[in-house]
Order: sequence, then C-alpha cells, then structure tokens
Amino acid sequence: MNLRPQRREEPEVNLTPLIDVVFLLLLFFMLSTTFNRESQLSVDLPEASAEPSQAPEQALEITVSQQGDYFIGDQKVVSNDPATLRRALRKVAGKRKDIPVVIRADGLAPHQAVVTVMDVAARLGLVRISLATVKREGSN
Repeated sequence: MNLRPQRREEPEVNLTPLIDVVFLLLLFFMLSTTFNRESQLSVDLPEASAEPSQAPEQALEITVSQQGDYFIGDQKVVSNDPATLRRALRKVAGKRKDIPVVIRADGLAPHQAVVTVMDVAARLGLVRISLATVKREGSN
C-alpha cells in the first residue's frame, strides 16, 4: 500500500487554439466587410426657394445656352473662349466691380461652361455673383 500522497499537476488551459480561432474570425470579418468608396461623395444640392429673389435693375445677366454658348444681356458672345468672354464682360462692366452678376444657365448646359463664367467674373473682380433658378411646378 502506497500511503505517500502523489503530486497532482495543475491543469493547464491551452490558449493557442482559442487565439487561432479569434484570429481567423477577425480575418474573415475584415475580408467580407464592404467599405464605402471615398470617391463617391454624398452631396446635398440646394433647391430654389418658393419666393424668387428680386434682382436689382442694373444686374449684369449672363446666359449659358444648352450648347454652352454665352449671352451677355441679349447679345451673343462671339466665341466660347474664356478670353473672349473676359473681354466682353470687361467692356460691359467697365470699372464697376460692385455690379451684381446673375448667371442663367440652361438645365442641360455643360457644367464647365457655368464654371467658366463664374471663374472669368471672379477674375475680373466681380464678386456679387448669383445663379438664377426657377421654381418647379407642383413643389411647395
């Protein structure tokens, strides 16, 4: 009969398989997650108010047609070149830098044509630039 007490070893918890499983789950979730593209920005565009603003009588109106042609008042600008537009605006505005400029662009006009008008007007020192809008029918 053996009366000596036997030494019992303490049970060990092996964490290696648990760490492996957690690592695999982490990899799975990282690879299966879809990320939003940074190039797809969400832009909230402004809408026209119900009451049209009253433009001053001496406002300089620039119209951009669907084809991208420029009209200052009722006169068509000879070419769509920014330099030609700059000369025409300088001739009409003269030395007045505080004259309000109203840009009326067709809904299907090229965006670049509208940006060109704003850029040319700003380079001439015309800072009171506004875009004309119309109220949609059926909107409150």
